[in-house]
Amino acid sequence: MTAPVRIPFPVVDEVSRHCLQEAEPETVHIEVHLPGPLDQARLRQAFLEALHRHPRILMREARGPWYRRRYEWELTPEPDVEVVTFAPPGPRALHDARTRALTDAPPLSMSPPVRLEVVDSVLLLTINHTALDGPACLRVLATAAELYGGRDNAPAAPPTRAVEPRQEAADTTPATWSPPARVAHGTPEPSPGNGLLVTELPLPHRPKGSPYTVNDQLMVTTALTIAHWNREHGARPRPLRITMPVDDRPRDTTMPIGNGTRLVEVPYAPRELDVTDMPALLRRTAERTRALKSLPRPQLGHGAALLTSPWAPVSARAALTRTLRRAAAPWTSTTLLSNIGRIPYPLDFGEEAGRAHAVWFSAPARMPRGLTVTTASTAGRLHLALRWSKALLSHGDGAHLRDLFEHYLHTTEVTP
Repeated sequence: MTAPVRIPFPVVDEVSRHCLQEAEPETVHIEVHLPGPLDQARLRQAFLEALHRHPRILMREARGPWYRRRYEWELTPEPDVEVVTFAPPGPRALHDARTRALTDAPPLSMSPPVRLEVVDSVLLLTINHTALDGPACLRVLATAAELYGGRDNAPAAPPTRAVEPRQEAADTTPATWSPPARVAHGTPEPSPGNGLLVTELPLPHRPKGSPYTVNDQLMVTTALTIAHWNREHGARPRPLRITMPVDDRPRDTTMPIGNGTRLVEVPYAPRELDVTDMPALLRRTAERTRALKSLPRPQLGHGAALLTSPWAPVSARAALTRTLRRAAAPWTSTTLLSNIGRIPYPLDFGEEAGRAHAVWFSAPARMPRGLTVTTASTAGRLHLALRWSKALLSHGDGAHLRDLFEHYLHTTEVTP
């Protein structure tokens, strides 16, 4: 019998594995809304075939002795569990499925570390973020849609933009020698875990030929929203740092499956967040994000690569990683903005189920960051998910942050 293929944990996977917490699971939630119903047997078969077409997703954490130097993924020929389930209909069925996506991570010990729940005409994917990220699982779902509906779900070509010479702007990276601002505490809830709010907004208008992108508008909106929230809660003005994932992977069937984004941090000095000169703020943000995207950098920085080199057993390196993460907590970025952008796949499930008209993502929101903002656009609409640690905010706080976000998104719609 052939021994199963084993793959050492990449850097992102290992750091996440070291720092797992039951109170705030590292899950990614993807929610796809379709106009029509799905056939249970056909969907199960299509998703199973999609898993086989992207075999890197069929993995579980391999067992090993305490003194092992690396965690390893073990690839499996078949799933260990039934991945697709259909929730009983009811007025709270979708709410309960969202709650499970935040509280119950698919176990790493069972292949694959992802589950798909169907609630009426909503597909809800829950991903263990130690193993996979949202764009990778969306690629698998696009394959399942094509197999289910028999229609082409190839990715659309990315938007073309004029290539501009790289500019070394003097204020591209303002000094950040002090810990960044934290999101001010609202009304924390007594229960542990994450809360979630999803909403649909119009895409912000952007004049043709603008030097900035929608992503830059979302970055400015996020910064202004948090600055406003912190002022309301009496926090002293401090520099903001917003983590932004950058994903350079192809979107076709050759897309590598796993955690494939690298993280950059976009800084703002308090004086920069001036809504009276929005064109300048947008232009400065565009220069900053463009420069950060162009810099070659390991996914989590050089320090993480050193921590995950096999110089000691994983148990010892795990303890060190957790200690260093606690020590570095004051320097953690203020928040994370993950803009998936325009969903590249039609997600067309055929004549009866139809094509997706809304897709939401949400990323983990563990303290000390405590708040993540995730956006995507489908059918000409912006789909926003706010996810927070209940140790920081309540649902009412989330609703207020949504209102602030909507207000500031509108302020970015400037004319030349």
